[in-house]
Amino acid sequence: MKKTFLFISLLTVGAVATNPLIKQAIDAGLKPIPHSEEEILKLIDNSKNPITKAKVELGKKLYFDPRLSKSGLISCNTCHNLALGGVDGVEAAIGHKWTANPHHLNSPTVYNSVFNKKQFWDGRSPDLENQAQGPIQATPEMASPKELVVGRIDSIPQYVSEFKEAYGKDVKIDFKKIADTIATFERTLVTPSRYDAFLLGDENSLTKDEQEGLKLFIEKGCTACHTGIALGGSMQPFDANKQYKYRDIGDFKGDKNGMVKVPTLRNIEETAPYFHNGKVWSLKEAVQEMGITQLSMKISDSDANKIVTFLKSLTGEKPDIKYPVLAPSTQKTAKPEVK
Repeated sequence: MKKTFLFISLLTVGAVATNPLIKQAIDAGLKPIPHSEEEILKLIDNSKNPITKAKVELGKKLYFDPRLSKSGLISCNTCHNLALGGVDGVEAAIGHKWTANPHHLNSPTVYNSVFNKKQFWDGRSPDLENQAQGPIQATPEMASPKELVVGRIDSIPQYVSEFKEAYGKDVKIDFKKIADTIATFERTLVTPSRYDAFLLGDENSLTKDEQEGLKLFIEKGCTACHTGIALGGSMQPFDANKQYKYRDIGDFKGDKNGMVKVPTLRNIEETAPYFHNGKVWSLKEAVQEMGITQLSMKISDSDANKIVTFLKSLTGEKPDIKYPVLAPSTQKTAKPEVK
């Protein structure tokens, strides 16, 4: 199969698993990223927006291009920095005019976001294509009207040429097409880890301590929400049993039913601060807070440390992404607006 995306696949595991923890994990709803590129493509592709090499490369340029923002300073990578675990490392996302998110919402990681069942903390977008349209237009984020974005892209001959290469010579560059192309790139940001190799049968890919942490993770009930390939990504009630101690920071209360998107645990050691309002900076504290608020139990320091040891095994191999050189603006390109 001709490679059309950027991630590194796990090696095929040939051994037959005998470790009962693997079966326990699978029975608890945990699923690995498959080891073959073909199998992964089946999971990440969108029949309405098929992945091709040309679209991925164009989407990567758009992802890193700050000219999609009104100010000309903010790109998708600003809040979802691929060098920093796909996040920005601050409590509340910072956008246009140095504006903090008005709801004090934290930027979720873009890595493995393709495996989320819903996008945004309130789950209002069904897929990455729809999600990509939001931050570009949102006033506290990139603050760009659709017409401004389309006009800037259309004013750059190299972009016009690359859209024709990706979609055909009769392509009409519109806002949806731009967002769809960014989403195509984002779909490839998959990070297989040693944890996946373990679930696929490589019993030695996790250490004894990591396996002990995984067993605790399952037996404590963490997989009630953190399950599937993403170890998250579905909509669940937040602070179901006891109020989250930082609940009053920001006004976010979930969707109309009080449901909140469960964040993926993949690469979790790289994506602090934690929770929707970014108020917890310690992974151990996050584990213990979830024990209280979601599971009605106090998780001891010892057990929390063991779970954290397992969670660090979810740090995966990142795609080898070369920062793109972007085509220059022209006299027709709308100038930055910083006011």
